Amino acid sequence: MSKSKQDQFIKLYEPIHDRFERFCRARVYGEMEYRDLMNETLLVAYEKFSTLKSDQAFLSFLFSISVRLLANDARKKRPMNNMDGEVQSIQVGEETSDSTEVSLLHQALAQLVEHQKEALILFEIAGFSIREIAEIQVVSEDAVKQRLKRGREKLKTILTFESKYKTGKELSNEQR
Repeated sequence: MSKSKQDQFIKLYEPIHDRFERFCRARVYGEMEYRDLMNETLLVAYEKFSTLKSDQAFLSFLFSISVRLLANDARKKRPMNNMDGEVQSIQVGEETSDSTEVSLLHQALAQLVEHQKEALILFEIAGFSIREIAEIQVVSEDAVKQRLKRGREKLKTILTFESKYKTGKELSNEQR
């Protein structure tokens, strides 16, 4: 491993560390430890660093790798039964109210379509502009705006108390 490659990688990574960490924390909630995702992503990114075409695309490069790693991880876990979800919902009740609200938000985010969830996390949590998100997701700015709008609407529906009881799903879960 050449020292200059390592120096270049660190030079690009240090200024974006906080944004990348926020993205990973928000993206993996309940699926895996965010530090694991960060470490795996950085390892793959370092190995594939020579394929990076532009220094300005480094953060997008990291996001793409982390999203792929999460998708692969989810694919590996798919055959398992839904018992994990029930265990997580029991643990949520033992947390403080602040962490419970965060937990509920993450559970609601998990119900969104992947591209909507990713757009919302990039915009609301990681602080990316619509133009930057369009570049990361390789879509038009209008498509990103539509994803944000629909994602927010879906979150509102999920998080609204009345809508949970109208569907009856939440009520039947509580009766178990």
